[in-house]
Amino acid sequence: MAERIEAVVFDLDGTLFDHGGSVTTALGAWLPTLGSAATDDLVEAWLRVEERHFARWRSGELSWVEQRRERLRDFLPLVRQPVGDEASLDAVFAGYLACYEAAWSAFDDVADAVDLLTAEGIWLAVLTNGTLHQQNAKVEAIGLSGRLGPVLTAEELGFSKPHPDTYLAACRRLGRSPSRVLHVGDRYDLDVLAPRAAGLNAVHLDRHGGPAQDGDRLTSLRHLPGYLRTMSAA
Repeated sequence: MAERIEAVVFDLDGTLFDHGGSVTTALGAWLPTLGSAATDDLVEAWLRVEERHFARWRSGELSWVEQRRERLRDFLPLVRQPVGDEASLDAVFAGYLACYEAAWSAFDDVADAVDLLTAEGIWLAVLTNGTLHQQNAKVEAIGLSGRLGPVLTAEELGFSKPHPDTYLAACRRLGRSPSRVLHVGDRYDLDVLAPRAAGLNAVHLDRHGGPAQDGDRLTSLRHLPGYLRTMSAA
C-alpha cells in the first residue's frame, strides 16, 4: 500500500489563481488606452513575451523590474506604440498592472477543493515562481489567505522551479517527508516531472483536457480529494 499523502503543495498561477483569465480581462481594459483592441493574437503575443522574459528573471538574468520593461520592449511595437526610456516604460507597465490586479480571480473549483482537503486533515501549501509580495497579494485577493498554510516563493527561497530544493523546502516547511507530499500544478515540466525527480508525488492539473502526458491527470481540482483517497488505497 502506498504511503498516505499528508500534505498537498499547490502551484499558484494557472492552478489556484486564474492567471490567463486575469491577463485576458486586464488586456481588454488596458489595450484600448493604447489605441488597440485586445484581439486573440495580441493576447497570445503578450503571454508569449511574458513567459519569455519571466523565464529570464527566474534564471537570474534579469531583475523583476527589468523583465517587465523587456516585455514592453517586445510588445509595444506590435500595437504601434513607441518604446521610451525606463521611466516611461515603468509608467506604461503601471497602467497594465492596475488592470491586471483589478482582474485577479480564482478558478471556480478552488474553494471547494480547499474546504474538502482541510476537512480531511490534509496540510496545504503553495509553491510559486514569483515575488513574495505579489503572490501573497494574489492569495489574499482570491480569498485564500490563511487557508493554505505557507506560501513559498522563488524570491524568498533564492531558487525557483524546477530546482529540486524548491520542492524539498516546501516539504520541510510542512514537516513532512517528500513521499507523503503531493505536488499539484498546471505545468507538466515544473509541477510534475521536477517534483517527482525530487522525491515527491505529483499530479498534472490539465484544465484544457489535452492529450495526457501520463496516467496521472486531473481536469478539475474537485477531483483531487477522490484522487488522494485512490492513492491511499492503491
